[in-house]
Amino acid sequence: MSAGAQKALTFHSSSFEYRQFLTAGSELYPYFVSDLGALFKGDCLDVLLDIQDECVDTVFADPPFNLQKEYGENCKDKWSDEDYLEWCGRWIDECIRILKPGGTLFIYNLPKWNVMFGPHLLSGGMQFRHWIAIAMSNSLPIQGRLYPAHYSLLYYTKGKPRTFRKIRTPIERCRHCDGEIKDYGGHRKAMNPRGVNLKDIWTDIPPVRHRKFKSKDRKANALSTKLLERVVEMTTEPGDVVLDPFGGSGTTYSVCEAKHRHWLGVEIDFVDIIKDRLESDEIVHHKNDDYVEG
Repeated sequence: MSAGAQKALTFHSSSFEYRQFLTAGSELYPYFVSDLGALFKGDCLDVLLDIQDECVDTVFADPPFNLQKEYGENCKDKWSDEDYLEWCGRWIDECIRILKPGGTLFIYNLPKWNVMFGPHLLSGGMQFRHWIAIAMSNSLPIQGRLYPAHYSLLYYTKGKPRTFRKIRTPIERCRHCDGEIKDYGGHRKAMNPRGVNLKDIWTDIPPVRHRKFKSKDRKANALSTKLLERVVEMTTEPGDVVLDPFGGSGTTYSVCEAKHRHWLGVEIDFVDIIKDRLESDEIVHHKNDDYVEG
């Protein structure tokens, strides 16, 4: 058995000691604990205040987009622009505090909001790494504007990144003839056989619409496991800790379980759904042919 496999088995052999991440005297108690992670029910700001400084390796945040959507009864998605930015600034500051030096913060949101978070992140000592465009043409055209065709994934680090694992994606092939789409300037034979370096435009993230991946009765937001797998694989090693303060349907936690990462989660409305989905292995993972180096 390889050292990596031995390490992965070790993580599954004992219950997750969540209290090591809480402040002294904290009365927080998780709704659900697995061998790798703990899920807390409540407002993320209330929970984050009880988490210690500099104790997690990566934060992935997918907050409500302020689109006046209906989620659960406790989730607010209708703010003035000023109030929304102020609220986001507060949980972003807590996430920065909780990150270890060299840790990574991802924020998944509309370009409208993410472009405004940049100055706040820089003033908090974070370093810009990438603006990742997630191609997603699932909205209607807007009169007088370009057709919106991507979501934004901000990628910042707390100083020099401690972990960056190179990801290679398969060379694209035509779905009709199965031939390679590009000739790469005549240098195809010199390319790495495991694929091309991951770009900052992701056109291969499938939307979560099919009933195989999302129940028609579930209001909680759902992202593709492929997106979260890239986030987790790129910036953490097995045994590292990932925090997601907006649990939604639990995709981040499912990916962490599959990839042998510890996790801390917060969700205000759908903790029962997340618990059920994790315990029943209901979350179906999308096909992912990425190759992770290192």
